[in-house]
Amino acid sequence: MNRLARERSPYLLQHAQNPVDWFPWGDEAFAKARAEDKPIFLSIGYSTCHWCHVMEHESFEDAAIAAVMNERFVPIKVDREERPDVDRVYMTFVQATTGSGGWPMSVWLTPELKPFYGGTYFPPASKWGRPGFIDILNEIARVWAADRAKVEQSADALTSRLRSLETAAPVRTLPGADALAATVKQFKDAFDPRSGGFGDAPKFPRPSELLLLMREHARTGDAHAKEMVLRTLRAMALGGMRDHIGGGFHRYSVDAGWRVPHFEKMLYDQAQLATAFIEASLVAGDPFYAEVAEDTLLYVMREMTDPAGGFYSAEDADSVPPDASEEGGERRAEKTEGAFYLWRADEIDALVGVDAPAVKLRYGIEPEGNAPQDPQGEFTGKNLLYVKRSIDDISKQVGQSNDQVVDLLNRARLRMFEARLERPRPHRDDKVLTAWNGLMIGALARMARLLAGFGPDGVAGGAPYLGAAQRAAAFVRERMWNAGTRTLLRRYRDGVAEIDAYAEDYAYLVAGLLELFQADPAPMWLEWAIALQRQQDDLFWDAQGAGWFSTTGRDPSVLLRMKDDYDGAEPATSSVSVMNLLVLSHLVPDPVWDERIDATLRLFGTRLEQMGRGVPMMAAALSARLAGVQQIVIVEGDTNDAALQRALAQSYLPFAIQLRVAPASQRALAGSLPFVAAMEPVGGATTAYVCRDFTCRQPVTTADALQQELGTPA
Repeated sequence: MNRLARERSPYLLQHAQNPVDWFPWGDEAFAKARAEDKPIFLSIGYSTCHWCHVMEHESFEDAAIAAVMNERFVPIKVDREERPDVDRVYMTFVQATTGSGGWPMSVWLTPELKPFYGGTYFPPASKWGRPGFIDILNEIARVWAADRAKVEQSADALTSRLRSLETAAPVRTLPGADALAATVKQFKDAFDPRSGGFGDAPKFPRPSELLLLMREHARTGDAHAKEMVLRTLRAMALGGMRDHIGGGFHRYSVDAGWRVPHFEKMLYDQAQLATAFIEASLVAGDPFYAEVAEDTLLYVMREMTDPAGGFYSAEDADSVPPDASEEGGERRAEKTEGAFYLWRADEIDALVGVDAPAVKLRYGIEPEGNAPQDPQGEFTGKNLLYVKRSIDDISKQVGQSNDQVVDLLNRARLRMFEARLERPRPHRDDKVLTAWNGLMIGALARMARLLAGFGPDGVAGGAPYLGAAQRAAAFVRERMWNAGTRTLLRRYRDGVAEIDAYAEDYAYLVAGLLELFQADPAPMWLEWAIALQRQQDDLFWDAQGAGWFSTTGRDPSVLLRMKDDYDGAEPATSSVSVMNLLVLSHLVPDPVWDERIDATLRLFGTRLEQMGRGVPMMAAALSARLAGVQQIVIVEGDTNDAALQRALAQSYLPFAIQLRVAPASQRALAGSLPFVAAMEPVGGATTAYVCRDFTCRQPVTTADALQQELGTPA
C-alpha cells in the first residue's frame, strides 16, 4: 500500500494498492525529487477513465515496471477532477508538444516541476505505433543521467513557451452580429446532414454549441440553425449513446452515427444535455425532447444523488460481465467496457417472453449480436441498444396498436431495468464537485420551470425537480461554503469538504443559483449568487486584460496562471461568467458588471470573429448581449394563474429572466429587487409584467395578451 491510501479521491484510492510508490501532488513529493535529484513522473487521470484503468492494469500493477518507476523517478498521481489547475498546465504542454491530449496523461518533470516530455496512454511494450512505457522510462532515465543539462535546457525553453501562450489582445469594439453569422456558418459547414452532429467520428456532445444555435434561431429566425440542433439531439436520443433502460447519456459516440458509445457517464454531460433537450422542446414545440430531458434527470436523481442532496460525479464505463465465470464461488474480477449495458438476444427472450419480438425490433437486437467486433472480443455476441424502428413500424409488424406497443415496451424496459440491477454495477465516483453540482442545479431548476405550467395547480408539475435543485443547493451551502470568510470549496467526500474552489466552481454555481432563483424566487438564492460573484471577481478577475483566470495564482506548485479560452465538454469560466453577469446586471444594476461583460467580449473578440465555433458559449453570451435581456415578472393573484403560467412555460425565451412573485414574499423579494415592489395584481388577477432595462410595458392578465407582449419589444 502506498501513500495514496490516505487520500479521499476515488481515483487516487484506486491506485493505493499499486506496487508503484505513488505520491499525491504536494510538497512531500517535490522535496523527495529535489533531495534525490530525480525527475518526476506525473500521471493524471480520473476514476471513471477507461484507458486509465488499462494503463494501470498493464503498467502500474506490473512489478518490473513499478521497480523502474520507484528507482529512477518520483511518481505522482493527480485526479484531474479535483485538481483541474494542475491538469490544465500539463495538458497545455502535452497538446503543444504532441498535437493532441487526453487521459491518462503522462508527463515527465524536472524537480522544479517543469515538463520536458509527455503523452497520454502508453502500452507497456511497443505496439500500435506507440513506444512502450518501459522503454520510455528507461530512455528518459538514461538521458537524465547522461545529458542532464540538455534536459533542463529543454524544460526551461518549453516552460517559457507555455508562459508566452496568452489569449489574443482585446479588440477595440464589441464584436457584432457579423461574428455570430460567421460562427453559425462554421457550424453549418461542419454539420453532418445524415447523422446529425458536427464533423466525423468520434462525436462528442458539446451542448454549448446547441444552445448557441437555438439562441441565434430565436434572435434571427435562422431555420437551419434550429434544424441542426433538433436533428442532432434526436440522433443522440435515439442512438446508442443514450442508456435506453436506465436513462442518462454516455460520454461520447465512437462512430459518426451515434451508435456505439464510450460507456462512462459524467454528471456534467447529464446536466448540460438535459438543459439542451429542455430548450429544444420549446424551440420545436415537441414533448419528445422534454421527455428525454426528464428521463435523464430522473436517472441522476435516482442513481447519482447523495442522501444529503449533492450529486455524484460519474459512473465508469467498465464493469464485470454478468456472465463472467465463477471460480470457487468468486466472480472473475476482470472488468470490460460496457458489460453492464450489453444484452444477448436470449436474455431478452427469457425476460420479456411474448413481447420479445417487439423489443428486438425496437432496439435492433440480433441473435448473434449487433455490436461491432473488437480486438478484445468484449462485444462479441452482445447487443448495444438503440432505437432502430418507430412505434408505427413495430405496430405493423407485430399486429398490435401503437398504444399496445408503447405499453409492452414500457413493461419490457422495467423488466430489463430490474434484471440489470442484479448485474455487477460499474464503479461510481461518489465525490461531490461544486462546479458540476452547479450545472445540475441549473438543469433541474430549468426543468421545474418547464413543467410549472402543466401541474394541476400550475406549479406542481415541476415540484420534484425543484426540490432536488433546492436540496443540492442547500448541500453545497451548508458543507462547502463559509459565508463569513466567503470561502468556497471544490470537493466533498466522506463527510469532508476540501480544496479551495477554482473560478469554474464559482461560475457554474452562480449559473445554477440564478436558474434556481427563477424557479424559486427566494432572496437567499440571489443574495448567495451575488456574494459568490463578488468573491469570484475578487479572486480571479484579470484587471489588466479582462476575463477570469482559472486560479488565484497563490499556489507556487502551479506553474502557470491560465484562462480557459475554449468551450469544450465543460464551458469556459469566462463564457459562463459573462452569461451570469448579463442576468445579474438585469436584476441588480452594477456598472462594474456591465464593464466586465463588454471587456470580456472584446477580449474574446478575435476568436468570436475568426473561430467562434471554439467558443460557442461566449458566442451565446454575445447573442444575448445583442438581443437584449427582458425581465418577466408574474405577480400572483386570485384568478387566471394557471393560464399565464402555462403560456410562459411553453414559450422559448432565451433572453428573458423570469420571476414569479407571491404576495406573501413580495416585500422580502423587494429588498433585493426594488423594481418588483410596485408590481401588483390587476383587478385581483394574476398579472404579468414584461420589462426591459427595468422599464415595463402595460401589465397583462390573459395568456393571449402575454403572448403578444412577448413578441413585442418592450
